[in-house]
Amino acid sequence: MLLTALGCFIAGIFLPFTAVTKLWIFENQISVCRGLVVLWNSGELFLFLILFVFTICFPFVKINALLALWLYPGLTADQARTFYKFVSHLGKWSMLDVFVVAILVLTVKSTGLASIKVGSGFFFFFVSVMLTQFASLWTGRIASRLEK
Repeated sequence: MLLTALGCFIAGIFLPFTAVTKLWIFENQISVCRGLVVLWNSGELFLFLILFVFTICFPFVKINALLALWLYPGLTADQARTFYKFVSHLGKWSMLDVFVVAILVLTVKSTGLASIKVGSGFFFFFVSVMLTQFASLWTGRIASRLEK
């Protein structure tokens, strides 16, 4: 499940996330990766850092931490519980990117000059988030059984 989530995460970053049509004529397909490059090149470092940290770093670290938790046999029960607590705290912050994307879509749609269509990258990213959440919940149930 986590390997599928990692594959969907990588696909979601590089495939078109949205297609923006401006004035019913011009259409741009934007991926997360391309959006980050555009923000960097235009000097929007604050937005770049927010999106990079919460869209790339946090989900990537969370998926890999869960993979390490499952695949590393040398962890003691205490180490596994500590590792899982780290992952669960990280997961709370990694949903901030959804909020940022929602504000961006609302801003563009409210102008009336552009329309946004969801691309395949969005669906891959969504599947990655959902699979990671399920894996995290499943891991949490196993961790709580270890405590008993």
